[in-house]
Amino acid sequence: MTQITKDNIYDAVAPDDFPAMLEVERYGQRSTAFDKIISATHDHFWDPLDKKYIDFSEPFDMSKEQILPDEFFPLFRTKLGEALTPDQRREFANQATRWQLSGILHGEQGALSLSASLCHILKDPGAQEYAANQTREEARHVTGFTNYIRARWGSPLPAGATLKGLLTEMVLAPEVYKKIVGMQMLVEGLAMGAFATLYQRSRDPLLVKLCQLVMTDEAFHHKFGKIWADRTIPKLTEEEHNVVEDWAAQCFQTLLFNLINAEQMQVVYDSCGIDWREAKASIMEAITDEDRRESLKQSANIFRVLVKTLLNAGIITARTRSFYAMYIDMDELKNEGDRMVGDDIAEEGIKYLQTINFVDRKGEQLLAAE
Repeated sequence: MTQITKDNIYDAVAPDDFPAMLEVERYGQRSTAFDKIISATHDHFWDPLDKKYIDFSEPFDMSKEQILPDEFFPLFRTKLGEALTPDQRREFANQATRWQLSGILHGEQGALSLSASLCHILKDPGAQEYAANQTREEARHVTGFTNYIRARWGSPLPAGATLKGLLTEMVLAPEVYKKIVGMQMLVEGLAMGAFATLYQRSRDPLLVKLCQLVMTDEAFHHKFGKIWADRTIPKLTEEEHNVVEDWAAQCFQTLLFNLINAEQMQVVYDSCGIDWREAKASIMEAITDEDRRESLKQSANIFRVLVKTLLNAGIITARTRSFYAMYIDMDELKNEGDRMVGDDIAEEGIKYLQTINFVDRKGEQLLAAE
């Protein structure tokens, strides 16, 4: 197992080395680095099984309306898509939405399993407690998206091969840097962009509410990765930095070109009676690299948020900057500062949750964690 450990709070042992967790001196060496985000857990608690937070029985008639608008679906910009009837377009849009949300559900399961795996290997009791908290929060995301998908379609669709492979690599990776860069930065970056976009554009109020509730948690998960980056990236040797930087770039490229292409979505095309190969050819003909670059200018674009996360963490340097610059104006991204898309949405969600969580039985306002 090859670890890149530059700060003791991220020191790790092999997952089968439980005796290391019983070392007496370990208990007294708890870092305070995560205390603030651990305490804030009370501020953004929500329960997907409690209707006072979210009610999954809220109706939405998919026989008459799309959950997401047309611009979410590249197929509709092709000759093949233009030939579909209104009913066929609505059916495809809602099945494609089912596939996208199923991917989010699988991603949340990956985050749950990865967070749990960190509990087995992180030696610092504070880091371990944070990972345990995140595991709990990811578990409620799994429940939340499971309930939403059940309410709208009955069951989720299988994970696409690209997403399944990447999540499996991250969860099973023995290296802490792959788990943190992969999940807390790459996947969480994608997720924050996706949730912000769904929050802004979905026509289903229930999905809008679910995304905001999840974002109240995800904003803190991103902070855990930022703490790692601040304490680790500046201390890396050139060789170590290259390892981290190259792995992140490889993951980005894999996701950009494979995450939502027609081949990954075969199950959707099959269910709608469309040949995925024909759809893939039509999309490649209609959508150019210039179109991709234009879409990446949108602040909530999932890949833009991902790149901004890596850039702010110091993972992207002159070595790989030109690779990302093929799709994104890196100077513009740098000038945007550290604030991430979705932060405002998450903060408003936390204020809403505090009105529920910090009122006692007499209706008196209680003090929230600072």
